[in-house]
Amino acid sequence: MSSGSDSDPSPEADASSRTTPAVSVPLPPGAARRRELRLQRRAERWRNLWRLLVFSGLSAGLATLLLRQGWILQSPSQVEVSGSRLVSREQVIQAGQLHFPLPLLALRPRELRASLSAGLPVEQVRVSRWMLPPRLRVELVDRQAVARAQRRSAQGPEQGFIDRVGNWIDQRQSAGLPIQPQSDLMVIGWQERHRPALAVVLANRAAIGPGLKEIRFQPGGDLWLTTTELGSLRLGPIDGQLRRRLEVAAHLNRNLPAQVRGKRPELIDLSDPEQPELSLAGAVRILDDGSPATARKPPGGQ
Repeated sequence: MSSGSDSDPSPEADASSRTTPAVSVPLPPGAARRRELRLQRRAERWRNLWRLLVFSGLSAGLATLLLRQGWILQSPSQVEVSGSRLVSREQVIQAGQLHFPLPLLALRPRELRASLSAGLPVEQVRVSRWMLPPRLRVELVDRQAVARAQRRSAQGPEQGFIDRVGNWIDQRQSAGLPIQPQSDLMVIGWQERHRPALAVVLANRAAIGPGLKEIRFQPGGDLWLTTTELGSLRLGPIDGQLRRRLEVAAHLNRNLPAQVRGKRPELIDLSDPEQPELSLAGAVRILDDGSPATARKPPGGQ
Protein backbone atom coordinates (compact mmCIF):
# COMPACT_ATOMS: atom_id res chain seq x y z
CA MET A 1 0.00 0.00 0.00
CA SER A 2 2.70 2.35 1.01
CA SER A 3 4.61 1.88 -2.22
CA GLY A 4 1.51 2.74 -4.31
CA SER A 5 0.97 5.99 -2.50
CA ASP A 6 4.60 7.00 -3.02
CA SER A 7 4.47 6.57 -6.82
CA ASP A 8 1.26 8.54 -7.52
CA PRO A 9 1.46 12.35 -7.40
CA SER A 10 -1.02 14.14 -5.25
CA PRO A 11 -3.80 16.24 -6.87
CA GLU A 12 -2.39 19.41 -5.33
CA ALA A 13 1.05 18.86 -6.88
CA ASP A 14 -0.50 18.12 -10.29
CA ALA A 15 -2.58 21.28 -10.23
CA SER A 16 0.43 23.29 -9.13
CA SER A 17 2.50 22.04 -12.07
CA ARG A 18 -0.25 22.93 -14.61
CA THR A 19 -0.69 26.57 -13.41
CA THR A 20 2.99 27.59 -13.27
CA PRO A 21 3.60 30.33 -16.01
CA ALA A 22 6.38 29.98 -18.62
CA VAL A 23 9.43 32.14 -17.98
CA SER A 24 10.18 34.58 -20.98
CA VAL A 25 13.69 34.73 -22.40
CA PRO A 26 15.17 38.24 -22.02
CA LEU A 27 16.15 40.04 -25.33
CA PRO A 28 19.81 40.74 -25.97
CA PRO A 29 21.02 44.24 -25.02
CA GLY A 30 19.94 46.93 -27.59
CA ALA A 31 17.54 44.63 -29.49
CA ALA A 32 14.44 46.35 -28.13
CA ARG A 33 15.82 49.73 -29.15
CA ARG A 34 16.64 48.50 -32.66
CA ARG A 35 13.15 47.04 -33.01
CA GLU A 36 11.63 50.33 -31.96
CA LEU A 37 13.76 52.25 -34.50
CA ARG A 38 12.72 49.86 -37.29
CA LEU A 39 9.07 50.48 -36.51
CA GLN A 40 9.63 54.24 -36.50
CA ARG A 41 11.42 54.16 -39.86
CA ARG A 42 8.66 52.07 -41.38
CA ALA A 43 6.03 54.50 -40.16
CA GLU A 44 8.06 57.45 -41.48
CA ARG A 45 8.34 55.82 -44.92
CA TRP A 46 4.57 55.42 -45.06
CA ARG A 47 4.07 59.03 -44.09
CA ASN A 48 6.55 60.21 -46.78
CA LEU A 49 4.81 58.06 -49.38
CA TRP A 50 1.46 59.63 -48.54
CA ARG A 51 2.98 63.13 -48.67
CA LEU A 52 4.48 62.36 -52.10
CA LEU A 53 1.16 61.10 -53.42
CA VAL A 54 -0.71 64.13 -52.10
CA PHE A 55 1.85 66.65 -53.44
CA SER A 56 2.04 64.87 -56.80
CA GLY A 57 -1.72 65.00 -57.15
CA LEU A 58 -1.84 68.68 -56.24
CA SER A 59 1.04 69.52 -58.61
CA ALA A 60 -0.56 67.63 -61.49
CA GLY A 61 -3.86 69.38 -60.91
CA LEU A 62 -2.22 72.81 -60.68
CA ALA A 63 -0.13 72.17 -63.82
CA THR A 64 -3.22 71.09 -65.73
CA LEU A 65 -5.07 74.20 -64.57
CA LEU A 66 -2.20 76.47 -65.56
CA LEU A 67 -1.73 74.84 -68.95
CA ARG A 68 -5.41 75.08 -69.74
CA GLN A 69 -6.20 78.46 -68.23
CA GLY A 70 -3.21 80.15 -66.58
CA TRP A 71 -0.60 80.21 -69.38
CA ILE A 72 -2.91 81.32 -72.15
CA LEU A 73 -3.28 84.84 -73.47
CA GLN A 74 -6.99 85.37 -73.69
CA SER A 75 -7.04 88.90 -75.14
CA PRO A 76 -4.78 91.59 -76.69
CA SER A 77 -4.74 93.41 -73.34
CA GLN A 78 -2.25 90.79 -72.13
CA VAL A 79 0.31 91.98 -74.69
CA GLU A 80 2.52 94.73 -73.24
CA VAL A 81 4.48 96.96 -75.65
CA SER A 82 7.08 99.42 -74.36
CA GLY A 83 9.95 101.56 -75.62
CA SER A 84 8.39 102.79 -78.87
CA ARG A 85 6.75 106.13 -79.56
CA LEU A 86 5.60 105.01 -82.99
CA VAL A 87 4.44 101.40 -82.78
CA SER A 88 1.20 100.47 -81.04
CA ARG A 89 0.04 97.21 -79.50
CA GLU A 90 -2.30 96.60 -82.44
CA GLN A 91 0.57 96.94 -84.91
CA VAL A 92 2.66 94.47 -82.91
CA ILE A 93 -0.19 91.97 -82.88
CA GLN A 94 -0.74 92.41 -86.62
CA ALA A 95 2.96 92.19 -87.55
CA GLY A 96 3.46 89.15 -85.30
CA GLN A 97 0.26 87.45 -86.58
CA LEU A 98 -0.91 86.77 -83.03
CA HIS A 99 -4.32 85.12 -82.60
CA PHE A 100 -6.18 84.73 -79.34
CA PRO A 101 -6.50 82.67 -77.25
CA LEU A 102 -2.76 82.05 -77.52
CA PRO A 103 -0.90 79.45 -75.37
CA LEU A 104 2.30 81.05 -74.14
CA LEU A 105 4.22 77.78 -74.37
CA ALA A 106 3.33 77.52 -78.06
CA LEU A 107 4.76 80.97 -78.79
CA ARG A 108 8.31 81.03 -80.17
CA PRO A 109 10.11 84.25 -79.16
CA ARG A 110 12.83 83.99 -81.82
CA GLU A 111 10.33 83.71 -84.67
CA LEU A 112 8.24 86.52 -83.22
CA ARG A 113 11.33 88.78 -82.99
CA ALA A 114 12.13 88.08 -86.64
CA SER A 115 8.57 88.87 -87.73
CA LEU A 116 8.47 92.13 -85.78
CA SER A 117 11.90 93.24 -87.02
CA ALA A 118 10.83 92.61 -90.61
CA GLY A 119 7.38 94.17 -90.31
CA LEU A 120 7.96 97.21 -88.10
CA PRO A 121 10.33 100.22 -88.25
CA VAL A 122 12.33 99.21 -85.19
CA GLU A 123 16.04 98.67 -84.61
CA GLN A 124 15.75 96.22 -81.73
CA VAL A 125 13.09 93.81 -80.49
CA ARG A 126 13.05 91.95 -77.19
CA VAL A 127 10.33 89.39 -76.42
CA SER A 128 9.70 87.80 -73.02
CA ARG A 129 6.93 85.53 -71.72
CA TRP A 130 5.55 85.97 -68.21
CA MET A 131 3.55 83.18 -66.62
CA LEU A 132 2.09 84.71 -63.47
CA PRO A 133 0.07 86.63 -64.40
CA PRO A 134 0.19 85.39 -68.01
CA ARG A 135 1.32 88.12 -70.40
CA LEU A 136 3.61 88.77 -73.34
CA ARG A 137 6.07 91.63 -73.03
CA VAL A 138 7.54 93.23 -76.18
CA GLU A 139 10.26 95.88 -75.80
CA LEU A 140 11.08 97.95 -78.89
CA VAL A 141 13.68 100.52 -79.93
CA ASP A 142 12.40 102.79 -82.68
CA ARG A 143 14.21 102.94 -85.99
CA GLN A 144 14.85 106.59 -86.82
CA ALA A 145 14.79 107.44 -90.51
CA VAL A 146 17.74 109.68 -91.40
CA ALA A 147 17.30 109.87 -95.18
CA ARG A 148 15.05 109.05 -98.05
CA ALA A 149 16.23 106.25 -100.27
CA GLN A 150 15.70 104.59 -103.61
CA ARG A 151 16.52 101.10 -104.77
CA ARG A 152 15.81 99.06 -107.87
CA SER A 153 13.54 96.03 -107.59
CA ALA A 154 11.92 93.66 -110.05
CA GLN A 155 8.99 96.08 -110.30
CA GLY A 156 11.25 99.06 -110.97
CA PRO A 157 12.50 101.89 -108.71
CA GLU A 158 11.24 101.59 -105.13
CA GLN A 159 11.06 104.46 -102.67
CA GLY A 160 11.74 104.09 -98.97
CA PHE A 161 13.88 105.31 -96.08
CA ILE A 162 17.08 104.27 -94.33
CA ASP A 163 17.92 104.38 -90.64
CA ARG A 164 21.11 105.58 -88.99
CA VAL A 165 22.97 102.30 -89.65
CA GLY A 166 21.86 101.96 -93.26
CA ASN A 167 18.95 99.55 -92.92
CA TRP A 168 16.15 99.83 -95.46
CA ILE A 169 12.67 100.89 -94.31
CA ASP A 170 10.08 100.17 -96.97
CA GLN A 171 6.68 101.76 -97.44
CA ARG A 172 4.92 98.83 -95.75
CA GLN A 173 7.02 99.22 -92.61
CA SER A 174 6.41 102.96 -92.48
CA ALA A 175 2.71 102.85 -93.39
CA GLY A 176 0.69 104.92 -90.95
CA LEU A 177 3.75 105.98 -88.97
CA PRO A 178 5.00 109.57 -88.68
CA ILE A 179 8.44 108.77 -90.10
CA GLN A 180 10.20 111.78 -91.53
CA PRO A 181 13.94 111.88 -92.18
CA GLN A 182 15.95 114.41 -90.24
CA SER A 183 17.33 116.02 -93.40
CA ASP A 184 16.84 116.15 -97.16
CA LEU A 185 19.60 113.59 -97.73
CA MET A 186 18.87 111.11 -100.52
CA VAL A 187 20.43 107.66 -100.94
CA ILE A 188 20.28 106.27 -104.48
CA GLY A 189 21.06 102.69 -105.52
CA TRP A 190 20.69 101.09 -102.07
CA GLN A 191 21.45 97.37 -101.86
CA GLU A 192 21.92 95.14 -98.86
CA ARG A 193 25.59 94.60 -99.74
CA HIS A 194 26.11 98.38 -99.59
CA ARG A 195 24.72 98.70 -96.07
CA PRO A 196 28.09 98.49 -94.18
CA ALA A 197 29.63 101.19 -96.40
CA LEU A 198 26.54 103.34 -96.07
CA ALA A 199 26.71 103.04 -92.28
CA VAL A 200 30.31 104.31 -92.39
CA VAL A 201 29.34 107.32 -94.52
CA LEU A 202 26.40 108.17 -92.25
CA ALA A 203 28.62 107.93 -89.18
CA ASN A 204 30.93 110.56 -90.74
CA ARG A 205 28.21 112.98 -91.84
CA ALA A 206 29.16 115.61 -89.29
CA ALA A 207 32.81 115.61 -90.44
CA ILE A 208 31.88 115.76 -94.14
CA GLY A 209 29.68 118.76 -93.43
CA PRO A 210 26.02 119.61 -93.02
CA GLY A 211 25.61 120.10 -96.77
CA LEU A 212 25.62 116.37 -97.67
CA LYS A 213 22.71 116.01 -100.11
CA GLU A 214 23.15 112.73 -101.91
CA ILE A 215 24.84 109.35 -101.53
CA ARG A 216 24.86 107.42 -104.79
CA PHE A 217 25.93 103.83 -105.41
CA GLN A 218 26.71 103.41 -109.09
CA PRO A 219 25.95 100.09 -110.87
CA GLY A 220 29.66 99.80 -111.66
CA GLY A 221 30.54 99.84 -107.95
CA ASP A 222 31.69 103.44 -107.45
CA LEU A 223 30.41 105.51 -104.54
CA TRP A 224 29.61 109.22 -105.08
CA LEU A 225 28.69 111.98 -102.65
CA THR A 226 27.15 115.36 -103.44
CA THR A 227 27.52 118.26 -101.02
CA THR A 228 26.62 121.93 -101.21
CA GLU A 229 30.17 122.98 -100.27
CA LEU A 230 32.30 120.60 -102.35
CA GLY A 231 30.01 119.59 -105.20
CA SER A 232 30.42 116.03 -106.47
CA LEU A 233 32.91 113.75 -104.75
CA ARG A 234 33.94 110.49 -106.33
CA LEU A 235 35.00 108.10 -103.57
CA GLY A 236 35.74 105.26 -105.96
CA PRO A 237 35.20 101.57 -105.23
CA ILE A 238 33.94 100.37 -101.86
CA ASP A 239 37.05 98.89 -100.32
CA GLY A 240 39.33 99.20 -97.33
CA GLN A 241 40.26 102.82 -98.15
CA LEU A 242 36.73 104.17 -97.69
CA ARG A 243 37.40 105.59 -94.22
CA ARG A 244 40.59 107.27 -95.46
CA ARG A 245 38.71 108.87 -98.39
CA LEU A 246 36.09 110.21 -95.98
CA GLU A 247 38.85 111.67 -93.81
CA VAL A 248 40.26 113.49 -96.86
CA ALA A 249 36.77 114.74 -97.78
CA ALA A 250 36.32 116.10 -94.26
CA HIS A 251 39.75 117.76 -94.42
CA LEU A 252 38.91 119.42 -97.76
CA ASN A 253 35.62 120.65 -96.38
CA ARG A 254 37.51 122.46 -93.63
CA ASN A 255 40.60 123.49 -95.56
CA LEU A 256 39.91 124.20 -99.22
CA PRO A 257 42.86 126.00 -100.88
CA ALA A 258 42.53 129.76 -100.87
CA GLN A 259 42.50 129.84 -104.69
CA VAL A 260 39.24 127.90 -104.88
CA ARG A 261 37.55 129.14 -101.74
CA GLY A 262 34.18 130.57 -102.62
CA LYS A 263 34.02 128.57 -105.88
CA ARG A 264 31.97 125.40 -106.06
CA PRO A 265 34.15 122.63 -107.57
CA GLU A 266 32.69 120.63 -110.42
CA LEU A 267 34.26 117.44 -109.23
CA ILE A 268 36.63 116.13 -106.56
CA ASP A 269 38.06 112.70 -107.27
CA LEU A 270 39.14 110.90 -104.08
CA SER A 271 39.55 107.44 -105.58
CA ASP A 272 43.24 107.87 -104.69
CA PRO A 273 42.98 109.52 -101.26
CA GLU A 274 46.70 110.34 -101.22
CA GLN A 275 46.42 112.36 -104.46
CA PRO A 276 42.94 113.90 -104.72
CA GLU A 277 41.99 115.71 -107.93
CA LEU A 278 39.84 118.84 -108.01
CA SER A 279 38.12 120.05 -111.18
CA LEU A 280 37.14 123.72 -111.57
CA ALA A 281 35.32 124.88 -114.71
CA GLY A 282 37.36 122.82 -117.15
CA ALA A 283 40.62 122.95 -115.18
CA VAL A 284 42.01 120.12 -113.14
CA ARG A 285 44.06 120.80 -110.06
CA ILE A 286 46.06 118.21 -108.14
CA LEU A 287 45.75 118.99 -104.45
CA ASP A 288 49.04 117.23 -103.77
CA ASP A 289 52.34 117.03 -105.61
CA GLY A 290 51.95 115.24 -108.93
CA SER A 291 51.04 115.80 -112.55
CA PRO A 292 47.50 116.80 -113.59
CA ALA A 293 45.10 114.10 -114.65
CA THR A 294 41.86 114.18 -116.53
CA ALA A 295 38.94 114.42 -114.11
CA ARG A 296 36.01 112.06 -114.46
CA LYS A 297 32.59 113.57 -114.91
CA PRO A 298 30.14 112.98 -112.08
CA PRO A 299 27.15 110.71 -112.66
CA GLY A 300 24.25 112.39 -114.39
CA GLY A 301 26.49 115.02 -115.90
CA GLN A 302 26.75 117.05 -112.68
